[in-house]
Amino acid sequence: MRTMKWLIRREMWEHKGMLVWTPAVIAGLIFALVLVSIVLGHGVGFHPQINGTVINQVTIEGKMRTQIVAGLAQAYLASAMPVLMVLSLIIFFYCLGALHDERRDRSLLFWKSLPVSDLQTVLSKVLLALVVAPLITIGIGVLLSLVILVAACLVLLSHGTNLFGALLMTPELYLSPLRLVGLLPVYILWALPSVGWLLLVSSLARSKVFLWAVGVPVISALLLTWADKVLQLGIDSPWFATQVSMRALLSVIPGSWLLFDNIGPHLADKTDMANTIFNSAWGSLTGVRVWPGALAGAAMIAASVWVRRRHEEA
Repeated sequence: MRTMKWLIRREMWEHKGMLVWTPAVIAGLIFALVLVSIVLGHGVGFHPQINGTVINQVTIEGKMRTQIVAGLAQAYLASAMPVLMVLSLIIFFYCLGALHDERRDRSLLFWKSLPVSDLQTVLSKVLLALVVAPLITIGIGVLLSLVILVAACLVLLSHGTNLFGALLMTPELYLSPLRLVGLLPVYILWALPSVGWLLLVSSLARSKVFLWAVGVPVISALLLTWADKVLQLGIDSPWFATQVSMRALLSVIPGSWLLFDNIGPHLADKTDMANTIFNSAWGSLTGVRVWPGALAGAAMIAASVWVRRRHEEA
């Protein structure tokens, strides 16, 4: 356990800019845009008028106040979506270089001289990609959302409506981040095919890692589509393109189960969108599409360990 902790720390030291500063900078830019929008008066659609005259002080009460509080508590994490989308790029490029870079700069020779197994090394990279990096990004995204929520409430307060007390008493304010963290096991299972494929390419390719990682699934899907259309071989090329090629490249996108498990219609109920998304995500694990991909991802991770153990540089 201690060895794994230090291996993960090593990865953090080497990739701190990618794993921490990239989402932090994106969050800072989003907050800056929101702040500029608020300063210019476009941050909140709250400009009450009577006979063309803008009213500066209005107190919202009753049903409308309840609806505003419920809407803010349920949807305030939406401002973190751009940060969460960046997570897919972070994991994609981290996994691509995870095993290739140590061969390119010859540091593999040094790490193999230490009493650390190849399995431990590869698993530390998997844990960083599937657990540590998402938790860091979620933390930054939640912090960004809370800051923007406070800014929106301050704008309303400047107009005479204080929502701080009502928001702090709303359970959804606290449940939303917990639901986001609760989706991590679902994300791990769905992201395994991409992480396994990228690590396998990273362990095998001597150069042009990106072209190998993207080119092989895309070209394979195109060749099968051509063979199906021209040679009439009866190959289910659309299934291969979506369930193999796209799974290998796009499964690291948060919410990828919406793309591959066809659960979109179940999101029609907008009365409690956050809870509906959470239940639908966990419901995707009852289907058959997630498990073959997860097993294939685990097999490719095992293959990456085997390849690293037998590299000629060792």
